[in-house]
Amino acid sequence: MTTTPTAPTTVAVVTLGCARNEVDSEELAARLADGGFQLVDDAADAEAVLVNTCGFVETAKKDSVDQLLAASDLKEDGKTRAVVAVGCMAERYGNELAEALPEADAVLGFDDYPDIASRVQSILNGQQHVPHTPRDRRKLLPISPADRAASTQAIPGHANAEPDLPEGLAPAAGPRVHRRRLGSGPLAPLKLASGCDRRCTFCAIPRFRGAFVSRKPADILTEADWLARHGVKELFLVSENSTSYGKDLGDLRLLERLLPDLAATDGIERVRVSYLQPAEMRPGLIDAMCQTENVAPYFDLSFQHASNSVLRRMRRFGDTERFLALIEQVRAQQPEAGIRSNVIVGFPGETEDDVDELCRFLTEARLDVVGVFGYSDEDGTEAATYDGKLDQDEIDARYARVTELCEELTAQRAEDRIGQELSVLIESVDEDGTIEGRAEHQGPDVDGTVRILDTTAAVGDLVRARAIDADGVDLIAKAEARG
Repeated sequence: MTTTPTAPTTVAVVTLGCARNEVDSEELAARLADGGFQLVDDAADAEAVLVNTCGFVETAKKDSVDQLLAASDLKEDGKTRAVVAVGCMAERYGNELAEALPEADAVLGFDDYPDIASRVQSILNGQQHVPHTPRDRRKLLPISPADRAASTQAIPGHANAEPDLPEGLAPAAGPRVHRRRLGSGPLAPLKLASGCDRRCTFCAIPRFRGAFVSRKPADILTEADWLARHGVKELFLVSENSTSYGKDLGDLRLLERLLPDLAATDGIERVRVSYLQPAEMRPGLIDAMCQTENVAPYFDLSFQHASNSVLRRMRRFGDTERFLALIEQVRAQQPEAGIRSNVIVGFPGETEDDVDELCRFLTEARLDVVGVFGYSDEDGTEAATYDGKLDQDEIDARYARVTELCEELTAQRAEDRIGQELSVLIESVDEDGTIEGRAEHQGPDVDGTVRILDTTAAVGDLVRARAIDADGVDLIAKAEARG
């Protein structure tokens, strides 16, 4: 008697939030595929839907809830049988989220990731999963960074590379990484580290992401090679704090030594570093980012404010003059370097003079992109307990003021780039012939793009072009003649 083979169970992974979450989703996708699931792009075609949530700020949490509800609606008349919440919001709230959102069939934390395939299968089989009670993940690792390497604590995006074949036999195509690409673009995030040891009073991320842990250089280089062999041209190095990379491995300057090796990866055209702490920047790292071939002179510096008094209440360091001096160090080596940042307005105790100081800094800094956020209390943070809270109307007014200034300043900065030669990685070619990409000074998603005229190019090409016009932070460029 013959039996008809059972089709594999289909699963979709929906990702919200930052580039770090994208890496985590691709690790989950690989583990699900290894466990016998068939990955599909459209949640409507999936029997199980994993929503990788974001738990950073209120708007992100709302988006995560909306996506979980939308996925749950598919159970009414589609093939979807289970909706599972994973990611930062699921880790941060655990049983509280499960109780508040019964539409989700399960809420899984980071500790479930190594066995995600069996967890999802058990949920599809009707078994009840008991959600975790949230805990401060900083306390799960040793206080001393040097002692963390031996920990077996689950850390998303840190799965070690493994050989394709049994031990003792050389793999035919290099070590297998626990990652499955969910997109096909020429850029991919590559995780340097997870967690953070800083204690910024407004930030809850360390509580649910944990203490700082670097990935081993060998694992990062292996994954870089794997990404290159899967069509990636630009590596976007991500973490909660890239300037701390290597401190738990005994070498705080490890990033400076890693960058040339990453940039030399066969097939990689550009390496970009993100999430830099101004207080931890050092001359050697600036040198490496400005002088290493194929490393973009791109500085994603998390200033957050410029008033000394506000920064102290945030438990951060610096002020206008120190930040301007740091920017000058960068531009002394690379005058056309891209520099972006985020700032918070309306922090408890912030005065009008503090806002004036922030505006002075922004005016003198001439940044390429500035993300402006109005302060809001975050659960479990020190700032949530502070006196001196501002009315929401006042926060909104300050947000509008600083946002308007930043839009004007960044548009001027883009206009300053007219006439510059650009190296543009092509990311999209529309049916109408519109060709767009990003130059070295533009990070993915939020830093603007370059539209190139009078050229034929394919996605993944690196095109030399000269900027001829600007539209806000976006540039319009004309391709240079190839010679």
